[in-house]
Amino acid sequence: MTTLYGEQHRKLQDQFDSRQVADVLAAVIVRPEIDDEAKAFIESRSFFFLSTVNADGQPTVSHKGGAPGFVRVIDPTTIVFPSYDGNGMFLSMGNIAGDGRIGLLFMDFERPHRVRAHAHAVVNRDDPMMSHYPGADLIVRATLTDVFVNCPRYITPHTRGEVSKYVPDANGNAPLPGWKKIDALQPFLPSRFQGLAETENDVITVDEYGQRLLHGDG
Repeated sequence: MTTLYGEQHRKLQDQFDSRQVADVLAAVIVRPEIDDEAKAFIESRSFFFLSTVNADGQPTVSHKGGAPGFVRVIDPTTIVFPSYDGNGMFLSMGNIAGDGRIGLLFMDFERPHRVRAHAHAVVNRDDPMMSHYPGADLIVRATLTDVFVNCPRYITPHTRGEVSKYVPDANGNAPLPGWKKIDALQPFLPSRFQGLAETENDVITVDEYGQRLLHGDG
């Protein structure tokens, strides 16, 4: 009997007569390790969705992006990925540091496909993989508890675009994001970012930032 399901899952499965097929699916598709096919798929992605929970069990989900290959499968049960500069709130990374339970969703919108995984993770500034990720603030190392392919039938197909210009380059350099150019935020930015917007002659107002967001430039 699978341990993937709890009492509330079972109640819904029984309500919709899906307990038997749920058990079959758990036995057939849910695996404790990443196989070669899933490894190739995960390492080809330029983004994924990360869910975490805080110490009170409050969940959050975030988009994590990078150049294809920024998520690495170190071994059949270990995934590593970087945390690049964000908004300074550290919601996901703080949750991992405090709880460690995470969910990962890897998507292909061109040829609809997805791989889901659950893991226990740690976050570290001194992980041995840090040197492989120029520009990263932290490294997340996740030990998988299960991984499986999910039905893609409701995925809306999209064509692949370019990798975000804000992904750090081979030297760890990246453009200053628009929100760090907002005039009212300048005194509160981390010291390493103060003065950069002025140097670029691109200090903006909140309203100007809002207009840039409407055009997809954050």
